[in-house]
Amino acid sequence: MNTTTHFLAEAIQLANDNVRGGGRPFGAVVVRDGLVISRGVNEILATNDPTSHAELNALRAASRALGTPNLAGCEVYASGQPCPMCMAAMRMAGITRVRYAYSNEDAEPFGLSTAAIYTDLAKPFADQSMDIQHAPISLEPDIYRAWKDAQQG
Repeated sequence: MNTTTHFLAEAIQLANDNVRGGGRPFGAVVVRDGLVISRGVNEILATNDPTSHAELNALRAASRALGTPNLAGCEVYASGQPCPMCMAAMRMAGITRVRYAYSNEDAEPFGLSTAAIYTDLAKPFADQSMDIQHAPISLEPDIYRAWKDAQQG
């Protein structure tokens, strides 16, 4: 069994175990240098947190384990195709390699596909199903300037 297959099988096993525990069928594994750093399962039903996806839970655990939000050099193996939220989080964390076992096409008959969200997000803000508007306001201190000043000590 090659490395990709091995870690995808682990993610799928996590997903199956989660289903047996009353959760949704998603598991993820974060790996660095061939070693598992963290694991996560979808906990939306257990926590009522719509962001409690397997990939995000695995990223959070990896960041805690490594003591940094920068997960460059890590890879994510997921049972299902990551949603746009998870993909964005992985990019922001520095992940450059993602592998998944089941596609949105595989998930569609079960109501678990995020393909429609990908399609909607590809549109300009004005054409998306969510009302998104820039509403500029400036207060003192400017939040970005205050952050930059705090970083410089």
